[in-house]
Amino acid sequence: MSLLLDYVNQQLSPTAKHPAFKAGDTVTVHYKIKEGDKERIQQYTGIVIMRQNHPATASFTVRKMSNGVGVERIFPVNSPYIEKIEVNKHGVVRRAKLFYLRDRTGKSARIREKIINKAD
Repeated sequence: MSLLLDYVNQQLSPTAKHPAFKAGDTVTVHYKIKEGDKERIQQYTGIVIMRQNHPATASFTVRKMSNGVGVERIFPVNSPYIEKIEVNKHGVVRRAKLFYLRDRTGKSARIREKIINKAD
């Protein structure tokens, strides 16, 4: 029975082509916003603190500091309102969910960046 449900969820859920990212990465999400009859694209840049990879309802949470206040936003991966996702930095973390960042500010909230050597 569960195989049948998985098949139906796979067929009905739209698949979006986004780059691979995980918790600890700094991303910029280009999100469509409708205001009346106008439409614009808003950029939301922050650190991915959580990723939920359920097949049909995958989502990720992005946290940023705005005027000294932590703001978190949850984005569905398969949302038609996401124009694109850019990965700015790959972070080095040892956890899958970075909820400890909620209690930290300033230098203690930094995440080390993964250095990628490109041989040219």
